[in-house]
Amino acid sequence: MARTWNRERAKKRITTRLAEVEIDDVEIRSYVRNTNLDNLPAHVAYRVDGVHLYADILNLKDMLNVTDVEGETCHRRTLRFLNLHYRAVHRLLQRVDALFVDFHNQRLHAVVTKPYDSETDRLNRAVAIAQLIIDVLKDTGEDADHPSAKVRVGIDTGVALAVSNGRRGHREPLFLGEPANHAAKRAGGGRATGIFLTNKARLALGLKEVESPDIVPLATSEVESAEQDADLDVSASDIVAEWKEDLAGNPIGTFSFSGHTPPFSTLDIEALSVRNSRRQDAVAVYADIDNFTRYVGANIGNDTTAKHLVRVLHVLRSELDSTLHKDFAGRKVRFIGDCIHGLLVEGTAQTTDVDATISNMTLCAGALRSSFGLAVDLLADAGTNASSLGLAIGFEFGPMTVTRLGVKGGLVRCSVSRGVIEAEKQQARCSGSETAIGPLAYSKANDAVRSLFGDNRKKSGLNYDDMVEELKKNGDQTAKAAAAFAGAGLLKPASAAANPFTFQNRPSGPAKKDGFS
Repeated sequence: MARTWNRERAKKRITTRLAEVEIDDVEIRSYVRNTNLDNLPAHVAYRVDGVHLYADILNLKDMLNVTDVEGETCHRRTLRFLNLHYRAVHRLLQRVDALFVDFHNQRLHAVVTKPYDSETDRLNRAVAIAQLIIDVLKDTGEDADHPSAKVRVGIDTGVALAVSNGRRGHREPLFLGEPANHAAKRAGGGRATGIFLTNKARLALGLKEVESPDIVPLATSEVESAEQDADLDVSASDIVAEWKEDLAGNPIGTFSFSGHTPPFSTLDIEALSVRNSRRQDAVAVYADIDNFTRYVGANIGNDTTAKHLVRVLHVLRSELDSTLHKDFAGRKVRFIGDCIHGLLVEGTAQTTDVDATISNMTLCAGALRSSFGLAVDLLADAGTNASSLGLAIGFEFGPMTVTRLGVKGGLVRCSVSRGVIEAEKQQARCSGSETAIGPLAYSKANDAVRSLFGDNRKKSGLNYDDMVEELKKNGDQTAKAAAAFAGAGLLKPASAAANPFTFQNRPSGPAKKDGFS
């Protein structure tokens, strides 16, 4: 089926989203004792002074590559491996009264806000929690197939803006600002285990600055000093004992896979579970708002500019989701801060149409860029300048999984595979004007798609119209169908998109390895 993008349809959607966040209606509030950040309206944001902690499980790739062929065996082992560790960390954060933000595949994001009146005490507490996570995950492996997790933690401190794009009962709160971004970068800054602090955090703890924060972990004595000052009222052995008791009473079971009948836009992720997971050849895409960290830093300081920041994020994320979901029948898995992670497939539940899947994803990448540019223009017309932002897009083909992990009442969406990791890697090598295709997608694509991207598998400035014309000229049947469909006037009349956020209330934060771009 032809998937198309239409400027007037997108414009109608964006205009609707703009009306939901009129600048005069946006509220910037101060986070005070026991403020509840759940279910924030789209027009409300809180300034939160806290310590951000990212924990990255370093041996996820080892699990995915335990077999030469990326079959069900390695996916079952990897998902169980993540589920075991997530259930332990979820319990741990509840016991230490830290804010759980997100668990995106191998990356945890949490925020420590207490005690409210002492940054030093918050940092000591965050370091103690980080060490507790490392110690617990050393003991929550099961066997050679599901080993202990090797963990690297990044920490930074400062003021961030807590916002939510969710509507009608569906929320996705996240924290915007340098501390979240820099903590994520420290967690993703290398392959060595340990706890890595930014120099800002080190100075706040009375420690010396270091030339390379990514290669200098806290010393054992420094960690022990923080643990003593924090005096957490729970130990690793307590958490592990509770985790084992929970597993005995609520066993994970065996992951069972089936294919979803395309398109993914009809997939109800909230109905998925260990015994009802999806697995099939598809495309994973990451589209990340480039230069967003600098934009946040320039606008978070006062209420007037912070209001525009809230509007920008709401409009851009909503339109990226609508383009993927409404125009190209894909499915958003989650937002990772300012980045959308999604899936797209064409064919049947049993057999993926590889050529149509990759070609439609190529057109979708062009549509994402066109919608992004249109949204930036309409924001400017409404008095909000976001011209410094760009969009970096990467995608890859391969066997994809979709499921939910965790405990009842706290399940999180998960789509992990070699292709998911590679799609993120492709996005990370792009600037804000570039789109990159992964090596497997490139090898399986038709000549038109390969010619479009070239030997470097990366191209700058490709919008939807460019994609359609270039692919059609070189014989791509999917592009020809899209052009014919639009030319015949068969597009639906422009209408405002239905609520694009169709998932369970679940936090999301900038959990990508490099944080915000």
